[in-house]
Amino acid sequence: MKKIGIGLVGFGTIGVGVVRILQENREIIEDRLGESIVLKKIADIDITTDRGIKIDKGLLTTDVRELINDPEISIVIELIGGYDTAREIVLEAISKKKHIVTANKALLAVHGTEIFREAHRENVDIGFEASVGGGIPIIRSIKEGLAANNIEVIFGILNGTSNYILSEMTSIGREFADVLKDAQSKGYAEADPTLDINGTDTAHKLSILLSLAYGIETGHEDIYVEGISSFIV
Repeated sequence: MKKIGIGLVGFGTIGVGVVRILQENREIIEDRLGESIVLKKIADIDITTDRGIKIDKGLLTTDVRELINDPEISIVIELIGGYDTAREIVLEAISKKKHIVTANKALLAVHGTEIFREAHRENVDIGFEASVGGGIPIIRSIKEGLAANNIEVIFGILNGTSNYILSEMTSIGREFADVLKDAQSKGYAEADPTLDINGTDTAHKLSILLSLAYGIETGHEDIYVEGISSFIV
């Protein structure tokens, strides 16, 4: 069976989840793909903290270039978030002809045009389904299933944190600060929820959807935004 080497950049909550899925669903993935997915390297600035998951310590590195320059790694999964560092890593990986998988909606909203141009130049793929909608395949639906449709309008709940907070405040009458704290403890909200509650996260996702549905190259700064923090905090 052919083996596909992958490298993971970012070993936080989502990164750990990816590794767990690769471990627990290994046989399912192999049966459906007909090939074996092999995690070759994990790069993170912190490789000492216990993540509660069993892995070979030899997979861990603080030097992302060990991963990018490894000829046995053909797919790089970027999960560090943010803009500049993520952009540098992704573009360098593309230059080495690595395929990219990312959930980084901020990266694609700001640097997507450049990244996709370079990916086209190097003939590599960018998988970014998880950047908008989580487990809902909205990106593939627009790119493939609705490719021949004239999309007139897009409606949707694009930020789970804000949706949870507003739902709890409306249905139960809880205070914003209490619900936010609860959302953080349950993993619905980040430790720093600023981008969620000020609307930036939603603008990032909407920017990606606009580019897919209408071919509009727009940055999130061009989108009018009012987060729930504007009215509550």
